[in-house]
Amino acid sequence: MDNVPPILYAEDNENDIEITLAAFKECGLHNRIDIVRDGQELLDYLKFEGKYSDREKENPILILLDIKMPKIDGIQALKIIKSDNNLKSIPVVMLTSSSMESDLVASYNLGANAFVVKPVDFVEFVEAIKKIGAFWVLINKTI
Repeated sequence: MDNVPPILYAEDNENDIEITLAAFKECGLHNRIDIVRDGQELLDYLKFEGKYSDREKENPILILLDIKMPKIDGIQALKIIKSDNNLKSIPVVMLTSSSMESDLVASYNLGANAFVVKPVDFVEFVEAIKKIGAFWVLINKTI
């Protein structure tokens, strides 16, 4: 579909990627889901650098960001995103297996829009993804 901004999903766990993509497909979102597998790749994507230097000049409608990623972790990536005037208005949902209070506090202090702990149960995980997609893509209005 034309003019439908992508969702950017930063995740290094292949199983979580597959489940998330299936859940988004099931809830009927028409957004393209772009996947990056580490924090450096996330920043390259957002800043149109490296292998993303030629990608279309559009920001994602939403960033789903895991905390425990290689190269640059999600907390550090969030700090960089929210300090960049061109990126800080993009909603960022921390979608992580971490339930550590320090990660929760750090995420919100750095400007995360939501913090969701990935449910272990498959059905609950799919439902959580559907709710994230429905709210952040269909209901929430962005700049």
